[in-house]
Amino acid sequence: MRDTPQRATVVYLLFTLLFSSVIWSLIIWSGHLGMGFGMMIVSIMWCPALAAMASCRVLGRDVRALAWRWPEWKYIAAAYFVPLAYTAIAYGGVWALRLGGWNQELVGQVAQRFGLPRISPWGAFALWLVFTATAQMIRGMATALGEEIGWRGFLVPELAKQMSYTKLSLLSGIIWAAWHSPLLLFADYNSGTNRWYALGCFTVMIVSTSFMFAWLRLKSGSLWSAALLHASHNLFVQTVFDNLMRDTGKTLWYTTEFGAALAIATAIFAIYFWTRRAEVEQKP
Repeated sequence: MRDTPQRATVVYLLFTLLFSSVIWSLIIWSGHLGMGFGMMIVSIMWCPALAAMASCRVLGRDVRALAWRWPEWKYIAAAYFVPLAYTAIAYGGVWALRLGGWNQELVGQVAQRFGLPRISPWGAFALWLVFTATAQMIRGMATALGEEIGWRGFLVPELAKQMSYTKLSLLSGIIWAAWHSPLLLFADYNSGTNRWYALGCFTVMIVSTSFMFAWLRLKSGSLWSAALLHASHNLFVQTVFDNLMRDTGKTLWYTTEFGAALAIATAIFAIYFWTRRAEVEQKP
């Protein structure tokens, strides 16, 4: 098959749709994202990687060309701390405006389950935060890598050959949001608020973070920076801050990946990365 950026993009998206449809069908049939002992989550997140590898095979490309080199440490640091920053701002705003409360019970729950009864609850909580922010990141990378081999390892570089940074960030973000939408609308991949509201907030967040993902991928020349950014986002949003937040009635309309706070915070960060677009702009 003749290899062009346009054809490579179409081939990749078709393979992604093909592989993902199998997992979508099983999860939607069940109605629960955690069905199959949670293995479907790992499976769906590795569909983009499988699509990238299949595309390389069909197009006659070497899989080793998918930007596997390790990036400079400044990009690793950015990938780790940027999600922490925008999540802290988003959830800090919710607390400051009293739209949600501090989950004091989490400290006791962590202390009870951590397994060190001789230290104080806050000591156990501090250790939990340290190991969550480090060891848990390794586990998160294992699943995030599956998506990033596809989205930023294959798709973003192909789009960069065809369009500007602004357009490729918007398009890749819309595609990424659309890929999540079947499970958000037809299964339980949401926070329990109105599903169309959740989809709107989620889409704004996904498109906004796509500006960050694309910038880091193109600037660092490595898919690992995108994989770490993805893992860091999932960890700090889902594992840390969602658990630290106490629902006071309407809190879920503002928090989680399906609420307004993250949508606003990530949009602000996206604007910052967009102002630095000249650093990664490529001629089509």
